[in-house]
Amino acid sequence: MPSIDGRRVVADLKRLAEFGRYKTGVHRPTYAPVDVESRHWLAEKLREAGLDAVIDGIGNVIGRNPKARRRLLVGSHSETQPYGGWLDGSLGVIYGLELARAFAADPGCAELGIEVAAWADEEGHYGNFLGSRSFTDALSDEEIDQTRGRDNGTPLREALERAGFAGRPRDRVDPSRYIGYLEAHIEQGDTLDTSGLRIGVVETIVGIWNYRVSLVGEQNHAGTTRMVRRRDAGVAMVRLATRIHDRFPEIAGPRTVWTIGRILLEPNAPTVVPGRAEMQVQFRDADLDRLAAFEKALHELVNEADRAGPCACKIEPIARTEPRHMDSGFQDQIEAAAEQHASGMHMRLPSAAGHDAAVLSYRMPAGMMFIPSLRGISHHWSEDTKEEDIVLGAQVFADAAERILRSAH
Repeated sequence: MPSIDGRRVVADLKRLAEFGRYKTGVHRPTYAPVDVESRHWLAEKLREAGLDAVIDGIGNVIGRNPKARRRLLVGSHSETQPYGGWLDGSLGVIYGLELARAFAADPGCAELGIEVAAWADEEGHYGNFLGSRSFTDALSDEEIDQTRGRDNGTPLREALERAGFAGRPRDRVDPSRYIGYLEAHIEQGDTLDTSGLRIGVVETIVGIWNYRVSLVGEQNHAGTTRMVRRRDAGVAMVRLATRIHDRFPEIAGPRTVWTIGRILLEPNAPTVVPGRAEMQVQFRDADLDRLAAFEKALHELVNEADRAGPCACKIEPIARTEPRHMDSGFQDQIEAAAEQHASGMHMRLPSAAGHDAAVLSYRMPAGMMFIPSLRGISHHWSEDTKEEDIVLGAQVFADAAERILRSAH
């Protein structure tokens, strides 16, 4: 089997974390100068590993192996959430880099090719899985024209121009080139950590459905507007949010989650009755019927609030992804590799977070492997994983990749 250098894996992860270092984590938003700098660093590291590396017109870093007869595409994303963790996404990219080196150094893997991708904007600073959707022909030029940054409204075209990626072609997948796609990631939840296990074999990536709920009342003076005549959009939003949190547990499955993660008040001033309020509601599950039930319940609650008044209430969808099952053969090979290197210390589980593997699964077989997240923390600078689990995961991942390549027909 290809042998990885664990110390080199950890060193590369720590070096990548220096691009945008924040406390013990990283702040590296998509297309920010520090993100662009890190992508050029990654491209150079892929070239040093013997791959033909390019950065395409959406910012994907792709390293190709022109010599192999059978190729496995591996990777993840390299930007971070605001003030996020040092492993979220980066782990899978550096595993891919190390895998390319290991295969190149093993004469027995001469015909087996690893190609590596660092997808752009999985974290959604500008869109929804921009890089992997671009690669799989699911991102149109019209959508790029219309997309703006979620934080400051910067047009995506302008961001690409500033990053130096405008005018470059966007790479598109040739499914016949690959036997599939494999991604490694920290779990981001606490299932492995609390169970004392070290490897997770992902069965399904959950569907994620997002909605914008807006309430319109009457903006007025906070001192002179009598309580009986107020149409306070902020109060109406809080009441509706409470009804949502009371209703959803009645239809939830064992792994259903929901979040109201973004709220806005207008004009958001201490002496003004809010005239408009907005919240974004998200729910996740691996069962499509349960997602539909949540959608139905949310619409019913919004309609009830609208009828009851005193504020008008409406709902609109923002984005949704469907649950995606990972390839069963890939799951078997990851599990076999885990049993070889960590006998009895692995389990199959769903991914409660979205990943590029879900997007790639529409065009080729796809699989995912998890290593533990300490205390289940992610999307925060305190995110961490034991170094011995990082090293073990890299070797299991390499073994699984070889098994997948050799089992391909």
